Amino acid sequence: MANPRESTGTRTRQRIGSVQGEVEKAVFSRLAGAAARAAFVVVLITTPSILLTGTHPETSQIVVLVALVAAVFTFLEYNSTYPSLIEFRDAPPFNRTRFIGVFACVFVLTLVCRGKLEPTTLSLFLGAVADRIAQVLDFPYSPIRLMVLAFSDQTDQTIIVDLRSAAAVAYTGSILTLSSFVLSLRMNQWPTRWGGFNVWTNMPTFDPTAGGDVVYRLQRDGQINLILGFLLPFLIPAAYKLASGVLPSTNLSDPHSMIWMVTAWAFLPASLLMRGIAMGRVSQLIEAKRKRVLGTDGLQPASA
Repeated sequence: MANPRESTGTRTRQRIGSVQGEVEKAVFSRLAGAAARAAFVVVLITTPSILLTGTHPETSQIVVLVALVAAVFTFLEYNSTYPSLIEFRDAPPFNRTRFIGVFACVFVLTLVCRGKLEPTTLSLFLGAVADRIAQVLDFPYSPIRLMVLAFSDQTDQTIIVDLRSAAAVAYTGSILTLSSFVLSLRMNQWPTRWGGFNVWTNMPTFDPTAGGDVVYRLQRDGQINLILGFLLPFLIPAAYKLASGVLPSTNLSDPHSMIWMVTAWAFLPASLLMRGIAMGRVSQLIEAKRKRVLGTDGLQPASA
Protein backbone atom coordinates (compact mmCIF):
# COMPACT_ATOMS: atom_id res chain seq x y z
CA MET A 1 0.00 0.00 0.00
CA ALA A 2 1.38 3.40 -0.96
CA ASN A 3 2.36 5.82 1.75
CA PRO A 4 -0.07 8.80 1.77
CA ARG A 5 2.80 11.18 2.58
CA GLU A 6 4.81 9.95 -0.39
CA SER A 7 1.79 10.30 -2.71
CA THR A 8 1.10 13.81 -1.46
CA GLY A 9 4.74 14.77 -1.88
CA THR A 10 4.81 13.37 -5.42
CA ARG A 11 1.71 15.34 -6.42
CA THR A 12 3.18 18.49 -4.87
CA ARG A 13 6.43 18.06 -6.80
CA GLN A 14 4.47 17.49 -10.00
CA ARG A 15 2.49 20.68 -9.47
CA ILE A 16 5.66 22.65 -8.71
CA GLY A 17 7.35 21.21 -11.78
CA SER A 18 4.33 22.07 -13.91
CA VAL A 19 4.28 25.65 -12.63
CA GLN A 20 8.01 26.02 -13.24
CA GLY A 21 7.58 24.66 -16.76
CA GLU A 22 4.81 27.19 -17.49
CA VAL A 23 6.95 30.02 -16.13
CA GLU A 24 9.89 28.96 -18.29
CA LYS A 25 7.64 28.81 -21.36
CA ALA A 26 6.27 32.27 -20.62
CA VAL A 27 9.77 33.70 -20.18
CA PHE A 28 10.99 32.09 -23.41
CA SER A 29 7.92 33.28 -25.30
CA ARG A 30 8.39 36.84 -24.06
CA LEU A 31 12.10 36.72 -24.93
CA ALA A 32 11.42 35.41 -28.43
CA GLY A 33 8.68 37.99 -28.99
CA ALA A 34 10.94 40.83 -27.87
CA ALA A 35 13.75 39.63 -30.16
CA ALA A 36 11.38 39.35 -33.12
CA ARG A 37 10.02 42.85 -32.56
CA ALA A 38 13.55 44.23 -32.31
CA ALA A 39 14.44 42.57 -35.61
CA PHE A 40 11.36 44.05 -37.28
CA VAL A 41 12.34 47.51 -36.06
CA VAL A 42 15.80 47.07 -37.59
CA VAL A 43 14.23 46.05 -40.90
CA LEU A 44 11.94 49.09 -40.84
CA ILE A 45 14.72 51.61 -40.19
CA THR A 46 17.20 50.11 -42.65
CA THR A 47 14.75 49.55 -45.53
CA PRO A 48 15.44 52.85 -47.35
CA SER A 49 19.21 52.41 -47.03
CA ILE A 50 19.03 48.84 -48.34
CA LEU A 51 16.75 49.49 -51.30
CA LEU A 52 17.98 52.91 -52.41
CA THR A 53 21.11 52.92 -54.51
CA GLY A 54 23.86 55.47 -53.99
CA THR A 55 23.35 55.84 -50.24
CA HIS A 56 26.23 57.79 -48.71
CA PRO A 57 28.45 55.73 -46.35
CA GLU A 58 27.96 58.23 -43.52
CA THR A 59 24.20 57.98 -43.94
CA SER A 60 24.41 54.20 -43.75
CA GLN A 61 26.45 54.39 -40.54
CA ILE A 62 23.94 56.74 -38.94
CA VAL A 63 21.07 54.47 -40.00
CA VAL A 64 22.78 51.42 -38.52
CA LEU A 65 23.40 53.25 -35.24
CA VAL A 66 19.79 54.43 -34.99
CA ALA A 67 18.52 50.94 -35.86
CA LEU A 68 20.66 49.33 -33.14
CA VAL A 69 19.53 51.83 -30.50
CA ALA A 70 15.88 51.37 -31.48
CA ALA A 71 16.27 47.58 -31.47
CA VAL A 72 17.84 47.54 -28.01
CA PHE A 73 15.12 49.80 -26.65
CA THR A 74 12.37 47.68 -28.21
CA PHE A 75 13.90 44.45 -26.90
CA LEU A 76 14.29 45.76 -23.35
CA GLU A 77 10.81 47.25 -23.35
CA TYR A 78 9.01 44.11 -24.53
CA ASN A 79 11.18 41.72 -22.52
CA SER A 80 10.64 43.60 -19.28
CA THR A 81 7.80 42.90 -16.87
CA TYR A 82 7.69 46.58 -15.97
CA PRO A 83 7.14 48.76 -19.08
CA SER A 84 8.27 52.37 -19.18
CA LEU A 85 7.20 54.10 -22.39
CA ILE A 86 5.50 51.83 -24.95
CA GLU A 87 1.75 51.93 -24.46
CA PHE A 88 -0.74 49.11 -25.12
CA ARG A 89 2.09 46.59 -25.14
CA ASP A 90 -0.18 43.70 -24.18
CA ALA A 91 -3.25 44.88 -26.11
CA PRO A 92 -2.83 43.74 -29.72
CA PRO A 93 -3.23 44.80 -32.45
CA PHE A 94 -2.67 48.45 -31.46
CA ASN A 95 1.12 48.58 -31.92
CA ARG A 96 1.09 45.96 -34.67
CA THR A 97 -1.32 48.05 -36.73
CA ARG A 98 0.85 51.14 -36.34
CA PHE A 99 4.02 49.26 -37.24
CA ILE A 100 2.50 47.63 -40.32
CA GLY A 101 1.18 50.99 -41.48
CA VAL A 102 4.52 52.76 -41.03
CA PHE A 103 6.46 49.91 -42.66
CA ALA A 104 4.10 49.78 -45.64
CA CYS A 105 4.40 53.55 -46.08
CA VAL A 106 8.21 53.52 -45.88
CA PHE A 107 8.46 50.53 -48.22
CA VAL A 108 6.18 52.03 -50.87
CA LEU A 109 7.86 55.44 -50.74
CA THR A 110 11.26 53.78 -51.01
CA LEU A 111 10.19 51.87 -54.11
CA VAL A 112 8.78 55.05 -55.65
CA CYS A 113 12.01 56.95 -54.96
CA ARG A 114 14.09 54.08 -56.30
CA GLY A 115 12.00 54.07 -59.45
CA LYS A 116 13.26 57.58 -60.23
CA LEU A 117 16.76 56.14 -60.78
CA GLU A 118 16.14 52.47 -61.56
CA PRO A 119 12.62 52.19 -62.94
CA THR A 120 10.89 48.83 -62.80
CA THR A 121 7.36 47.76 -63.58
CA LEU A 122 6.42 47.79 -59.89
CA SER A 123 8.02 51.18 -59.16
CA LEU A 124 6.43 52.77 -62.24
CA PHE A 125 3.03 51.39 -61.23
CA LEU A 126 3.39 52.66 -57.66
CA GLY A 127 4.57 56.03 -58.94
CA ALA A 128 1.52 56.33 -61.21
CA VAL A 129 -0.79 55.40 -58.33
CA ALA A 130 0.94 57.95 -56.09
CA ASP A 131 0.53 60.69 -58.69
CA ARG A 132 -3.14 59.84 -59.07
CA ILE A 133 -3.73 59.94 -55.31
CA ALA A 134 -1.91 63.28 -55.14
CA GLN A 135 -4.18 64.73 -57.83
CA VAL A 136 -7.25 63.67 -55.87
CA LEU A 137 -6.06 64.92 -52.47
CA ASP A 138 -4.38 68.13 -53.62
CA PHE A 139 -7.26 70.56 -53.24
CA PRO A 140 -7.37 73.95 -51.48
CA TYR A 141 -6.66 73.86 -47.73
CA SER A 142 -6.01 70.12 -47.75
CA PRO A 143 -3.02 68.79 -45.77
CA ILE A 144 -1.33 67.84 -49.05
CA ARG A 145 -1.70 71.38 -50.43
CA LEU A 146 -0.37 72.90 -47.20
CA MET A 147 2.59 70.51 -47.23
CA VAL A 148 3.45 71.58 -50.78
CA LEU A 149 3.08 75.28 -50.00
CA ALA A 150 5.37 74.98 -46.98
CA PHE A 151 8.32 74.03 -49.21
CA SER A 152 7.42 75.62 -52.56
CA ASP A 153 9.48 78.79 -52.05
CA GLN A 154 12.83 77.10 -51.53
CA THR A 155 12.65 73.88 -53.50
CA ASP A 156 12.86 72.91 -57.16
CA GLN A 157 9.51 72.29 -58.83
CA THR A 158 10.41 68.72 -59.76
CA ILE A 159 11.13 67.90 -56.13
CA ILE A 160 7.87 69.58 -55.12
CA VAL A 161 5.97 67.20 -57.42
CA ASP A 162 7.73 64.24 -55.79
CA LEU A 163 6.94 65.69 -52.35
CA ARG A 164 3.27 66.01 -53.23
CA SER A 165 3.09 62.38 -54.33
CA ALA A 166 4.98 61.15 -51.24
CA ALA A 167 2.77 63.19 -48.91
CA ALA A 168 -0.37 61.83 -50.58
CA VAL A 169 0.83 58.23 -50.21
CA ALA A 170 1.80 58.74 -46.55
CA TYR A 171 -1.44 60.51 -45.66
CA THR A 172 -3.51 57.82 -47.38
CA GLY A 173 -1.54 55.14 -45.54
CA SER A 174 -2.20 56.84 -42.21
CA ILE A 175 -5.93 56.99 -42.92
CA LEU A 176 -6.00 53.29 -43.86
CA THR A 177 -4.05 52.41 -40.71
CA LEU A 178 -6.47 54.36 -38.53
CA SER A 179 -9.45 52.79 -40.29
CA SER A 180 -8.10 49.28 -39.81
CA PHE A 181 -7.65 49.90 -36.08
CA VAL A 182 -11.19 51.24 -35.73
CA LEU A 183 -12.49 48.22 -37.64
CA SER A 184 -10.53 45.88 -35.37
CA LEU A 185 -11.87 47.70 -32.31
CA ARG A 186 -15.45 47.21 -33.47
CA MET A 187 -15.23 43.65 -34.78
CA ASN A 188 -12.83 42.09 -32.26
CA GLN A 189 -14.08 43.89 -29.13
CA TRP A 190 -10.67 45.40 -28.46
CA PRO A 191 -9.01 45.09 -25.99
CA THR A 192 -10.99 42.52 -23.97
CA ARG A 193 -11.04 39.74 -26.57
CA TRP A 194 -7.48 38.68 -25.65
CA GLY A 195 -8.10 38.75 -21.89
CA GLY A 196 -8.25 41.36 -19.17
CA PHE A 197 -6.84 44.85 -19.74
CA ASN A 198 -4.13 45.90 -17.29
CA VAL A 199 -3.92 49.69 -17.14
CA TRP A 200 -0.51 49.63 -15.44
CA THR A 201 1.27 47.56 -18.10
CA ASN A 202 -0.58 48.96 -21.12
CA MET A 203 -0.63 52.62 -20.13
CA PRO A 204 2.61 53.20 -18.18
CA THR A 205 2.57 56.96 -18.76
CA PHE A 206 -0.92 57.30 -17.29
CA ASP A 207 -1.08 57.45 -13.49
CA PRO A 208 -4.56 56.42 -12.29
CA THR A 209 -3.74 57.62 -8.75
CA ALA A 210 -2.77 61.17 -9.75
CA GLY A 211 -6.11 62.54 -8.58
CA GLY A 212 -9.55 63.05 -10.00
CA ASP A 213 -11.90 60.56 -11.56
CA VAL A 214 -10.09 58.06 -13.78
CA VAL A 215 -12.89 57.91 -16.35
CA TYR A 216 -13.03 61.69 -16.67
CA ARG A 217 -9.25 61.95 -17.05
CA LEU A 218 -9.16 59.22 -19.69
CA GLN A 219 -11.95 60.88 -21.65
CA ARG A 220 -10.27 64.29 -21.36
CA ASP A 221 -6.85 63.00 -22.45
CA GLY A 222 -8.47 61.02 -25.25
CA GLN A 223 -10.27 64.09 -26.56
CA ILE A 224 -7.02 66.11 -26.45
CA ASN A 225 -5.29 63.40 -28.48
CA LEU A 226 -8.13 63.36 -31.00
CA ILE A 227 -8.03 67.13 -31.44
CA LEU A 228 -4.24 67.20 -31.84
CA GLY A 229 -4.30 64.22 -34.21
CA PHE A 230 -6.84 65.96 -36.43
CA LEU A 231 -5.10 69.35 -36.45
CA LEU A 232 -1.42 68.37 -36.71
CA PRO A 233 -1.44 67.57 -40.47
CA PHE A 234 -2.56 71.18 -40.97
CA LEU A 235 -0.50 72.80 -38.23
CA ILE A 236 2.89 71.21 -38.96
CA PRO A 237 3.25 72.66 -42.51
CA ALA A 238 1.96 76.04 -41.33
CA ALA A 239 4.39 76.10 -38.39
CA TYR A 240 7.29 75.14 -40.66
CA LYS A 241 6.32 77.88 -43.10
CA LEU A 242 6.28 80.49 -40.35
CA ALA A 243 9.59 79.30 -38.89
CA SER A 244 11.33 78.75 -42.23
CA GLY A 245 13.62 81.72 -41.61
CA VAL A 246 14.79 80.28 -38.28
CA LEU A 247 14.80 76.51 -38.86
CA PRO A 248 17.42 74.94 -41.15
CA SER A 249 16.08 74.05 -44.58
CA THR A 250 15.22 70.41 -45.24
CA ASN A 251 17.13 68.76 -48.08
CA LEU A 252 14.24 67.22 -49.98
CA SER A 253 16.55 66.19 -52.81
CA ASP A 254 17.75 63.44 -50.47
CA PRO A 255 15.16 60.63 -50.68
CA HIS A 256 15.93 59.51 -47.11
CA SER A 257 14.95 62.93 -45.76
CA MET A 258 11.76 63.03 -47.80
CA ILE A 259 10.69 59.51 -46.84
CA TRP A 260 11.11 59.93 -43.11
CA MET A 261 9.78 63.50 -43.05
CA VAL A 262 6.47 62.73 -44.76
CA THR A 263 6.12 59.46 -42.82
CA ALA A 264 6.49 61.28 -39.51
CA TRP A 265 4.16 64.06 -40.68
CA ALA A 266 1.43 61.57 -41.58
CA PHE A 267 1.74 58.92 -38.86
CA LEU A 268 2.35 61.08 -35.78
CA PRO A 269 -1.20 62.50 -36.04
CA ALA A 270 -2.56 59.03 -36.84
CA SER A 271 -0.88 57.64 -33.71
CA LEU A 272 -2.46 60.40 -31.63
CA LEU A 273 -5.87 59.62 -33.11
CA MET A 274 -5.44 55.93 -32.36
CA ARG A 275 -4.34 56.73 -28.82
CA GLY A 276 -7.34 58.99 -28.30
CA ILE A 277 -9.74 56.31 -29.56
CA ALA A 278 -8.05 53.68 -27.39
CA MET A 279 -8.25 55.84 -24.25
CA GLY A 280 -11.92 56.49 -24.92
CA ARG A 281 -12.47 52.74 -25.23
CA VAL A 282 -10.66 52.07 -21.94
CA SER A 283 -12.78 54.71 -20.20
CA GLN A 284 -15.92 52.97 -21.50
CA LEU A 285 -14.72 49.64 -20.10
CA ILE A 286 -14.03 51.15 -16.67
CA GLU A 287 -17.38 52.90 -16.61
CA ALA A 288 -19.21 49.72 -17.64
CA LYS A 289 -17.46 47.75 -14.89
CA ARG A 290 -18.44 50.38 -12.34
CA LYS A 291 -22.06 50.06 -13.37
CA ARG A 292 -21.95 46.28 -13.05
CA VAL A 293 -20.47 46.52 -9.56
CA LEU A 294 -22.45 49.49 -8.20
CA GLY A 295 -25.68 49.16 -10.17
CA THR A 296 -27.04 50.91 -13.22
CA ASP A 297 -27.54 54.18 -11.35
CA GLY A 298 -24.01 54.18 -9.88
CA LEU A 299 -25.28 53.33 -6.36
CA GLN A 300 -24.52 50.24 -4.33
CA PRO A 301 -27.48 47.80 -4.74
CA ALA A 302 -29.41 47.06 -1.57
CA SER A 303 -29.07 43.56 -0.16
CA ALA A 304 -32.15 41.38 -0.06
